[in-house]
Amino acid sequence: MSKAKWKLGVLLPGSQKLSRYTIGGGDLAALTARLADMRKKAAADGRPVRVLSCYEAGLDGHWLHRWLMGQSVINHEIDPSSIEVNRRARRAKTDRIDLEKLMRTFLAYLRGEPRVCSMVHVPSVEDEDRKRRTRERERLLKERTAHTNRIKGLLHGQGIRDVSPLARTFIKDIAKLRTGDGRPLPARLKEEIAREHERLCLVARQLAELEAQSRAELRSPQPASPQARIMQLIDLKSIGSVGGEVLVNEAFYRDFDNRRQVGGYFGLTGTPYDSGQRIREQGISKAGNRRARKLAVELAWLWRRHQPDSELTRWFNTRVGDLKGRIRRIAIVALARKLMVALWRYLTTGVVPTGAVLRPTL
Repeated sequence: MSKAKWKLGVLLPGSQKLSRYTIGGGDLAALTARLADMRKKAAADGRPVRVLSCYEAGLDGHWLHRWLMGQSVINHEIDPSSIEVNRRARRAKTDRIDLEKLMRTFLAYLRGEPRVCSMVHVPSVEDEDRKRRTRERERLLKERTAHTNRIKGLLHGQGIRDVSPLARTFIKDIAKLRTGDGRPLPARLKEEIAREHERLCLVARQLAELEAQSRAELRSPQPASPQARIMQLIDLKSIGSVGGEVLVNEAFYRDFDNRRQVGGYFGLTGTPYDSGQRIREQGISKAGNRRARKLAVELAWLWRRHQPDSELTRWFNTRVGDLKGRIRRIAIVALARKLMVALWRYLTTGVVPTGAVLRPTL
């Protein structure tokens, strides 16, 4: 699947030949016609027809999956990185080869071959839309930092230090500023800084609006709602409203069957290399949700500070002791994995992590 064209492969019951078609990217009319034609051919013997399909998750997101399911097609989204490929230094790669490889992988998955590939968990429309606010906030924070650093850099180049671009009187104070050699700021530089400051103020205002909307939703959460889960996390010391919102919207909106799935989703599971006499650990997989993984590590550091008597913090202190540097950073990742498992159990069963302290109720 690409923006310009989609490659469609069809394998009818009882046939060994893979039929290939090319349709325009996003051309649902052509796809509908092709599906109807394939249904008609498959139903020629009078037996009921079931259509199964798959595609690699990518730029098109999940809308096509929902559309196919609405057309009575049993669709699967495949994680592209989970498909094994030829490891030769030079390997042929064409749309035709990729289509055949995808079909063979899908057929092996339907036969029940273990671990032949991984399927993407498709969130509901509501769960997917709920991520927008936290992700927009992340992007706006980066923009605010970029604008602030740009203004500070421009002034630093003139010998002016220790400015606060978000101060209310910043624009008025620009006229009073003098360069390091005593001159007033050049006119064009002041105009550029004013435009940069205008963009900075817009980002700051949008950030404030997002945070106000989040606070309003958390004031009266409905039972068993995502907002109620966020409040449940906030009840634990070391987790604030932003951290709780990101955790629920990015990770704990979905159900996990066991602790392995939790660690795998966060990308915090180990990747051992054990072959012959060579045994070593390659580090965590980093195959999961990068936003959730980054937050998990940050919360692990905060957990140590605000939950010093918890069992997890005692485990970390016993294992690390007074060691610094790389060993400490490795151990904090292990603590993050244990913490995410403990929070998952806390949300599903209500059991507070051993030794953890709740915020006092007002």
